[in-house]
Parts: sequence; structure tokens; C-alpha cells
Amino acid sequence: MVEERGHREKPSRWRRIFWMLAGALMLTVIGKALIPNLAAVGQERIALIRIEGPILDSYTTVGELQQFGEDPLVKAIVLRIDSPGGGVAPSQEIYNAVKRVRQNNKKTIVTSMGTVAASGGYYIAVASDRILANPGTLTGSIGVIMQLANFEDLMEKVGIRNTVIKSGRYKDVGSPFRTMTDKERQYLQSVMDDAHRQFIEAVADGRSLDIADVEVLADGRIFTGQQAKDALLVDELGDLQQAITLAADMSGMKEHPPVVESQKPFSLREFLGNRFLGGGTPALPIQSGLNLMYFVAL
Repeated sequence: MVEERGHREKPSRWRRIFWMLAGALMLTVIGKALIPNLAAVGQERIALIRIEGPILDSYTTVGELQQFGEDPLVKAIVLRIDSPGGGVAPSQEIYNAVKRVRQNNKKTIVTSMGTVAASGGYYIAVASDRILANPGTLTGSIGVIMQLANFEDLMEKVGIRNTVIKSGRYKDVGSPFRTMTDKERQYLQSVMDDAHRQFIEAVADGRSLDIADVEVLADGRIFTGQQAKDALLVDELGDLQQAITLAADMSGMKEHPPVVESQKPFSLREFLGNRFLGGGTPALPIQSGLNLMYFVAL
């Protein structure tokens, strides 16, 4: 009887140890989420904003820029861009927000490029004071793209017909159910050309280059970080830590200032997924209709 009771106590003891460890881990995670950057309280600091994956919405990033721009203890902001680009409008909204924070809040903003900072990602970068890229970073792709599918032959094979009732000549332009007319192609090309011109002007303004010099580079090609530096599209070669050091130096801060990030609402599912299942770049969703993108497909 004594021997059986000993066998029953062992699992119970290990179970208590397991729950104690699990509880300690949970308290650590919750504490980190609820009391972030405790060591930096009351100190001048650098804010780090990450722009990762396809740029499909500007709300979060613009909010972070506004938050840190209004914080008197934040003396500089580092943008860590690791993105192939995205929608024209959200890229422009973040670009404009960066310029506002520099001009209105007098903050130093330095961009650090990760693996990819192309197209819409590069558009945002040119609004900052300085741009640092790794030698092997892929950047540039100064261009606009619109991709349209045509299912007309497939629908004919399966016997499906499409009926359209529209209010104007161009209301169904880009429809996948019919061949595009020459006039429609010219019309969409004019839209693309205008968006491209806006991109070129933003680069010329941000990099203090002549429009003609940017036009030579603005054919959609990508550059390594080294090539981009040679073409004056970035300022220096360097990693994230060097960008932080540069931002501190430019804003007159002491060495090794605390670096803070905006905390997202805590999600146990996201935490466990990132830690144990691995995270990946979010997929670019398929959208119907016209979609104008500052985007490079790699």
C-alpha cells in the first residue's frame, strides 16, 4: 500500500512543479507586456518603429509616429523597414507622417533598411533625415505596378457569360471578364504615369537630387545597398545598431541611450506562435478590381 501511494504522489509533485513554472512564465510575459521599457522611465530615449511586410494600411505606423513625435523624452526615431512595398496610398500616408514629425515635432528620423526596403518601403525611407542600408539589402524599385488577369477564354470554354450594366465608359475598366480596349489601356497608363511621377518627385525631394537624375534610376530596377549608396539613394552602409547610434549622435544624446518600441496589445496566441511556431511575412491578399501598388515582387 505504501509503495502504491508513493507512485501516486510522484505525478502529483511533477504536476505542481509544471504549473509553478508555467505560472512564472505567464507572469513574466504579462509583466513585460504591461510594464514595457521600465528601465527607460524618465530618460531621454530613441523610439524604434518597425515597418515589416507588405504595406497595406498606414494606421498603426502613423499612430506610432504621432505618439513618439509628441513625446518630449523621445529625441530621435529609427524606422526599421523590411518591406517589399505595398499600396500607393498607405505608403504616401506614412511618408507624409514622417515629414510632419520631422518638421513639426523637430525629431531626428533615421531609416535602417533590413533585407528588403523596396518600392513603397523606399518611398517611406526618403522622408527621413538619413538612410542606412546593409550592403546586401534590396532597395529601389522606384515604380508602380498594376496587374490584371483575363479569364475571358476560360469562361468561354466553360460556357459562362458575363453581363455588365454600367454608368460610364470606364466603370468596368480592368475587368477580368473581357479584353481591355486600346483606349482603356491608354487611360490606365496615364494613371500609372501620374503615380510614378509622384514617386520620382518624392525621391528627388527627399534625396536632394535633380528630377532628371532620378528618372534614370526610376525604371523599376532594384539595387543592392552598395549600389544604392553609389547611386546616392542611401547615405551610408550600416546595420540597425549603427542606425541607432547615428540617430543618438544626430540628436545630441549620450552613448547607448535606451531604445523603446510601441507595445501592441498582449496576445498569448501571437506570443506563443512567434516564439515556438515561428513567424513569417504576411501574405499579400488577393483583391478584386484595380489595385495600384508601389510593390516589388521578389
